[in-house]
Amino acid sequence: MDYFIIGERELVLAFSLVGVSGAVAVNRDEALDAFNRVTGKGGAVSSPTSGKRPKILILTEQVAMFLEKEIMEWQLGADYPLVVEIPGINGHMSGRRTLTDSIREAIGIQV
Repeated sequence: MDYFIIGERELVLAFSLVGVSGAVAVNRDEALDAFNRVTGKGGAVSSPTSGKRPKILILTEQVAMFLEKEIMEWQLGADYPLVVEIPGINGHMSGRRTLTDSIREAIGIQV
């Protein structure tokens, strides 16, 4: 399965060690440029065809904050890549819901 990560330099480097391509983004412009290249959105020059897009796009929480509107529009379009958020290099950002929180709310069980 094809993966791609957009995030801090250290995480992109770590993922590259296991064969995952990525792009470093430290501000909204860099994050939006990388997102548009990967998804083929926004008329990016080097946008991949849908067959060459990664199946899973990994974003750090910081990058996801920069791209909230774009991510929501992409997810509503139900197209690949699937967007997954992970904590950044400094850990989970306070005030952001985790996947575990969402699962607990959905099933109604506190473990």
